[in-house]
Amino acid sequence: MLKVPHVTSYLTEHFAEDAFGTLAGYEKKGGYAAARKALTEMAPGDVIELVKASGLQGRGGAGFNTGLKWSFMPADSDVPKYLVCNADESEPGSFKDRILLERSPHQLLEGILIAAYAVGACTTFIYIRGEYSFPADQVERAVAEAYDQGHLGPNVLGSGFRHDVVVHRGAGAYICGEETGLLESLEGKKGQPRKKPPFPAQVGAFGMPTTVNNVETFCHVPYIVNRGAEWFRGFGTEASPGTTLFGVSGHVVKPGLFELPLGTPLSEIVFEHAGGIAGGRKVKGVIPGGMSMPILPAGQLDVPMANESLRERGTMLGTGGIMVMDETTCMVRVGCVISYFFRDESCGQCTQCREGTGWLNKIMNRIERGAGQSEDLGVLLDIAAKMEGQTICAFADAAAWPVQGLLRHFRADFEEHVRLGRCPFTASFEL
Repeated sequence: MLKVPHVTSYLTEHFAEDAFGTLAGYEKKGGYAAARKALTEMAPGDVIELVKASGLQGRGGAGFNTGLKWSFMPADSDVPKYLVCNADESEPGSFKDRILLERSPHQLLEGILIAAYAVGACTTFIYIRGEYSFPADQVERAVAEAYDQGHLGPNVLGSGFRHDVVVHRGAGAYICGEETGLLESLEGKKGQPRKKPPFPAQVGAFGMPTTVNNVETFCHVPYIVNRGAEWFRGFGTEASPGTTLFGVSGHVVKPGLFELPLGTPLSEIVFEHAGGIAGGRKVKGVIPGGMSMPILPAGQLDVPMANESLRERGTMLGTGGIMVMDETTCMVRVGCVISYFFRDESCGQCTQCREGTGWLNKIMNRIERGAGQSEDLGVLLDIAAKMEGQTICAFADAAAWPVQGLLRHFRADFEEHVRLGRCPFTASFEL
């Protein structure tokens, strides 16, 4: 059951205020009070238990319990421990972290400080997507402000706790959004995911115990410390508490970013918050969580936007990047675009991914240009099945799932291409 308190926009409520992105503006709105509370009034283990009790799920796509993830870090260690903030955000359709980095960098830093204290990390590396030049500038400015005012460094907020933050800019590779590929890149190596185990909590950045969390995940933490686990659980669903940021793009009247409780129906987001379909046309399909998530047809938009509900429909929440397509859209062309992206971004380490992404794209293109055969549809599904769950990381799964979703819900589009020997959707977007 969805729980909706009166105020649901705690992450973004001050975004309209220009000064909120500065240290003075952030502190004027109560910023860093949670960090002071955690560092001076709570034991590290108590912070972990609080976040665990809140049910906060990672907002980077996997949806794993954040407090539980923190608890995997060794409590006693004779080597340095690190935090890594994954700000790579390269999933097409996703732009929530960019807005947080640009408009509320101190909110991120406060969440990082609390997490670092909880797990005993001495340094945090903020790994920012290479194309995010302005967001990276904003974060670097905020870090400098924090050092100047003693919010970072040898004596954080006068608590005696030391913490340093390093901002690292990536080079524009989607695979570096995967946490171990990110760690390899951070270390100056080729961005290729690592085999697990060992997991980052045992052997992470530079061989040290490391916890990796997403930007939005850190931003929820100060509110949980200030207001409590039960307050946080007042939003969302029992299994998926809290709010999250949904980025809506595509054929809608009002594309944008909307902070809403987890469990909000997808139809409400599309037709109320995003204003419905542009041009008065009908919706055809919606990708609910970034391009790697399987698409949903128009008849299934009543689904609550929470992990447990979306899994029942054969898809996932992912990063909350909602991509809306109207009735003019050719789903074969959608498949061409998606398969091209994954073919281009595969790191090439695993055979199933390196070869499979290329085959998927080649067959999609063949069907689109009118040279496809009915057997090609079975071949696409066979390739996708042989990619799913067979590689070091989930990249191959992310390439296979959209193809499976398109054929599950829009097979008729593919069959019509084969039957006519051309694309029947003359009003669709051009490749």
